[in-house]
Amino acid sequence: MAAKKSTPVDSGKSKGKAGKAGKAGKTKAPAQFVVATNRKARHDYHIVETYECGVVLVGTEVKALREGKASLVDAYATIDEGEVWLRGLHIPEYSMGHWTNHSPRRTRKLLLHRREIDSLMGKVRDGNNTLVPLQLYFVSGRLKVELALARGKQEYDKRQDIKRRTEEREITRELGRRIKGITG
Repeated sequence: MAAKKSTPVDSGKSKGKAGKAGKAGKTKAPAQFVVATNRKARHDYHIVETYECGVVLVGTEVKALREGKASLVDAYATIDEGEVWLRGLHIPEYSMGHWTNHSPRRTRKLLLHRREIDSLMGKVRDGNNTLVPLQLYFVSGRLKVELALARGKQEYDKRQDIKRRTEEREITRELGRRIKGITG
């Protein structure tokens, strides 16, 4: 009897181009779970630049954040001795934690590349810029902070922004009415 010749079967795990032919151009973006936003920051500051930073946390902080509990109300970031620290972020104690629970308002280290830290140091030192967290969110199981390099607004700037927003809202309403054929 002659021996059967085995033919190779592609299991889909090969690294060749044959397995990726049907998936060209399709990349799945990681799911984002927003924990907290700082809505007042966009009202009080002109946002110059934004950065995505990682955060150094302890276990009970992560569990409390997964429950959706956090507050960015009084939070800000500082640069001390070449490291970026997030201060004033309130993460309440984990409900199922015990003696291992964290203190709610402890300072937390932010993770950035060295060149980004150096750039931020120069920009914060030069003018009246500050570092404000805009959003806390999970990406692929890791907590990220959207940190903004911002300049404080004066009172008249805030009023001008409110006026501009209301004018834009009125314009879109009027355009919607005209499209629908409603006169008023």
